[in-house]
Amino acid sequence: MNSFRPALIRSVLAAIGACLLAFSLLGAPATASAASRAWAPADTAQIHPGVQMYTDGAQCTGNFVFTDGAGATYVGYAAHCAGTGAATDTNGCEAESLALGTAVTFNEGGSLISEGTVVGRGTLAYSSWDTMHKRGETDPDTCAYNDFALVKVAAGDVAKVNPSVPFWGGPVGINTAGTAAGDRVYSYGNSSLRFGRTELSPKTGISLGVEGNGWSHPLYTLTPGIPGDSGSAFLDGEGNAVGTLSTLGLAPLPLSNNIGDMAHELAYAQQHSGISGLKLVPGTEPFSPIL
Repeated sequence: MNSFRPALIRSVLAAIGACLLAFSLLGAPATASAASRAWAPADTAQIHPGVQMYTDGAQCTGNFVFTDGAGATYVGYAAHCAGTGAATDTNGCEAESLALGTAVTFNEGGSLISEGTVVGRGTLAYSSWDTMHKRGETDPDTCAYNDFALVKVAAGDVAKVNPSVPFWGGPVGINTAGTAAGDRVYSYGNSSLRFGRTELSPKTGISLGVEGNGWSHPLYTLTPGIPGDSGSAFLDGEGNAVGTLSTLGLAPLPLSNNIGDMAHELAYAQQHSGISGLKLVPGTEPFSPIL
């Protein structure tokens, strides 16, 4: 009996640790406040996961909705959406970014011809790239895969927000366990390159596992993410927020995508953004992984 007690204790402690991490990322106080808020109806909300976001002319896709301890509302996207370097930049510790406070718009119907209709406004409130650059971050995995930013929604536009992922519903929480090769994932991209056609926006795919000590999940979807889809939300098979679209893989896995791990990215933001009480908001619509 005594021979397996240390392993059992380690297993119990690991389970407790995972629960504590999940609680810190989706804590009860902020979640209760967010749940009681009168969010816009999911079917008419103009600002939501999957919304087009324009920053200094560059278009990306919003991932999840967040709140803070003061009740402000944020929409996440990729930090490289506010980058000022080359499109091929991937090291966030070396890349330059637009300043916090930069104006960002939420748009509908953007294409190569037009940015579409502005449905809301916000400001860049946090960028992992900007933060890592200023902090002098040196961890290679963090530098390579931490690609996450937050846009604070203007007070006058908060009533237009719903936290549900289009088509799929959710998120129901945050994935803190990662993914294994073969796990199903779900996403919703909204690139302006599709000229407003949303038939290919819902995506399902297969994780190839994790890399970068848990910071990244390489994966394949039936149609790969394209420029403009950057920042898109990814859900696991239970509807948990698992990642955010960062890069299109060229080698060694052509046409794969890499997503930054949501639990890692949010934990880093909670520690270094200066935004107190930062939490993910669950969707108001149930997760339904049926095409």
